[in-house]
Amino acid sequence: MSSPSRIPTYVMQQRSELTDFYIRDKKGRRAETAPHRHEYFQIQINLGGDTVQHIGSVQRPFPRNTLAFILPHRVHVIPHPADSNFIVINFSQTFLLPHLQCDPMDLEEVSILLAPELSPFRFQEHLDFILGDEDFAQVCGLIEQMRALDENRQFGTREMLKGLLLQMIGSVCFLYAEPLKRLAEENAAENSRRDALSRMFEYLRKNIADPDLNLIKVAAATYLSPTYLTHWLRKEIGKTFTELVLERRMHAARNFLLNSTRSVGEVARLCGFADEAYFSRRFRQIHGQPPGQFRRRQLNPDTPQTPLNT
Repeated sequence: MSSPSRIPTYVMQQRSELTDFYIRDKKGRRAETAPHRHEYFQIQINLGGDTVQHIGSVQRPFPRNTLAFILPHRVHVIPHPADSNFIVINFSQTFLLPHLQCDPMDLEEVSILLAPELSPFRFQEHLDFILGDEDFAQVCGLIEQMRALDENRQFGTREMLKGLLLQMIGSVCFLYAEPLKRLAEENAAENSRRDALSRMFEYLRKNIADPDLNLIKVAAATYLSPTYLTHWLRKEIGKTFTELVLERRMHAARNFLLNSTRSVGEVARLCGFADEAYFSRRFRQIHGQPPGQFRRRQLNPDTPQTPLNT
């Protein structure tokens, strides 16, 4: 998957007149051809036309008779061939899980014992939900019932739609029970976040000199949404993105000052500061002394310290 500087985020209002549930085929709207994310759940069903799906940094096969389960805020794209046929089902968190008072960013933390219907969404990056012809025919039957109900909404229709949706998700959970339970025991979601964290730190290391380094760039490069990355950094590391970048830049600055003869201006540039004076001011705020004095005192501790107000 490419890493565009900006990845669009869609809300239900952009996809349907109703904000709880929406089902369509390829004639309803052209498929997205670039990485994107949305604030709602999505299931895609491949009725014909072998392709692949990109979810985060992972690419998995997406042949006919396959279902794809996409969590809210997960960057993804499925490039459908021109002659393909597919169904898309979008629905809100409150539609599927009204009992679950959980931030959508924390859905990967929810135990499958509390919400087993989340299992295919949580572990989509690790499994291919390819159904046999008989099981897929049953799914198609449920889809046709959902489409008929959605076209003629009445009192009670919402509950019937939810029942059919849960029946479809439950069928997949039943067919893939063993690998889903094994992945839950292995904590695959945590491993995925750890991999994303490694990609983020590697990207920061390679691009620390970029003065335009920002949350959107890093999120795109690590296949996460800016909102999710912000939430995740606060929860897992206890820092904002800005705090993390400044910490990394100051770490790089200390290394350059102590292990090279580069000028303060060059160190500032290599650490992503376009303005040497601003770099010196920030360095002094954090280390209690400007970069030149820091270098002299660290390399020669006997050097007299200049008062900060001079």
